[in-house]
Amino acid sequence: MEFARKLSHGTGTCLRELSLGSQLMARDIGESIRGFLCRSWEAMLGDTNSKHDLEDYHIPDYILVPESKVQESFTAPACPVLVFINSKSGGQLGGDLLLTYRSLLKENQVFDLGADAPDKVLSRIYSTLEKLKCDGDSLASEIENTLRIIVAGGDGTASWLLGVISDLKLPKPPPVATVPLGTGNNLPFSFGWGKKNPGTDHQSVLSFLEQVKAAKEMKVDSWHIIMRMKVPKEGSCAPIPPLDLPHSLHSFHHVSQSDKLNMEGYRTFRGGFWNYFSMGMDAQVSYAFHSERKLHPEKFKNQLANQSTYLKLSCTQGWFSASLSHPSSQNIAQLTEVQVMKKPGQWEVLSIPPCIRSIVCLNLPSFSGGLDPWGKPHGKKYQDMGFTNPYVDDGLIEIVGFRNAWHGLVLLAPNGHGTRLAQARGIRFEFRKCAADHTFMRMDGEPWKQPLPTDEDTVFIEISHFGQVSMLATPSCRSKSVLDPSFLPGTPEEDEDSDEDLHLEDSEERRKFGAAETFRLPDCIDIAHLS
Repeated sequence: MEFARKLSHGTGTCLRELSLGSQLMARDIGESIRGFLCRSWEAMLGDTNSKHDLEDYHIPDYILVPESKVQESFTAPACPVLVFINSKSGGQLGGDLLLTYRSLLKENQVFDLGADAPDKVLSRIYSTLEKLKCDGDSLASEIENTLRIIVAGGDGTASWLLGVISDLKLPKPPPVATVPLGTGNNLPFSFGWGKKNPGTDHQSVLSFLEQVKAAKEMKVDSWHIIMRMKVPKEGSCAPIPPLDLPHSLHSFHHVSQSDKLNMEGYRTFRGGFWNYFSMGMDAQVSYAFHSERKLHPEKFKNQLANQSTYLKLSCTQGWFSASLSHPSSQNIAQLTEVQVMKKPGQWEVLSIPPCIRSIVCLNLPSFSGGLDPWGKPHGKKYQDMGFTNPYVDDGLIEIVGFRNAWHGLVLLAPNGHGTRLAQARGIRFEFRKCAADHTFMRMDGEPWKQPLPTDEDTVFIEISHFGQVSMLATPSCRSKSVLDPSFLPGTPEEDEDSDEDLHLEDSEERRKFGAAETFRLPDCIDIAHLS
């Protein structure tokens, strides 16, 4: 009996313990299920919110795809975007970024520049918008007014897109945001988009899209360049192999009848830039870098390796020991006569110090990976010379000289700057026969080896102001506008009629940059060669 009683008591205890354990287990399982359901619900809500947020950037297919059926119920997006990506930029980053954007947005609004020419894409979309507006489609008008463009690539890629937008003469040119996929990334850095290559995951792209939506528009001066030279009587019209010419310079057959170089055998090239044009030793280093990248593309897969190679080439090219490594015939004053236009229609000779081996015509406060060669002039000396702080929309270009790389390193100091030569509305270079048979030039990251006259011929280059484009800027933007509250009275602003005054000899080659319609990359050229 006692044994039975103990057994009965023990069994009850065990059952109670088992019951308590079951309750605890059931509670833990219940909490786990509730936690799982809550996380799932939050994730679902987050995904729903994310999808809802992405609708802010979507453009309906009937605008993107010709002859598509009109969608009546489509809500106007807050920030419609078109995305152009150089899939060959940044090693594998360009291709990865293309996939991410296409997974988040409509595939028809994300374009690979290796397959889709931007002038054709924009012409098609804006033609559709115009037709829809004529048919009374209010959504088309809203999208045209709020459209923003994202371009991912190097400075050369961004300049290509800006040239296309300018040449198409769109009714409401869209502002442009730049994703830094190149080596220097001066354009993105100038407007607060950074200079490091970006992340390609979904969260990084979503964060960038949010920045695009919040960014402010800023007008930026466009600079037109015309180059005329004598070309060989036989063979290709180009005086040098195609790969040696920048992709942003385009051959133009017509020369104005009143032009002094309207002679048989001369050819005109035209293009544009938004950041800088440079000539001399800095362009020589850049040319060596681009040549090496074309020969060994496998060595240039990331930004850090590219910058390291660039620094090594700066040393091996003699940029640090210029006075010993390079003859004085390569000094700018020995190569060319320089004229500047400080007042509309009035050209004057610019005196170049004999020690200057590199000259930079600068529009934005970023050069060679974020350095500012002009700086901020202070003191009576610079006021007497008429120098001002640089603005990106004042119709003036800053002209700076450098002696060597050591001089360039001065830019790393807080108030460092190059040799300030002039601020002007235009600049001309005239090359005649001299001891050198070539020099090096660079425009928005694209370098080339420029042949110089060997007889009585002339090579002529003119840079002039040519309208403005709209850029998108973040709060950390380095560029300054004359419209900023901090703008000081007395800083020279662009006259409303300055373009008209500058182009008194207006001719066909001055009316476009040549980026649209005439811009055609030969099949043998890989867009990876764009910076």
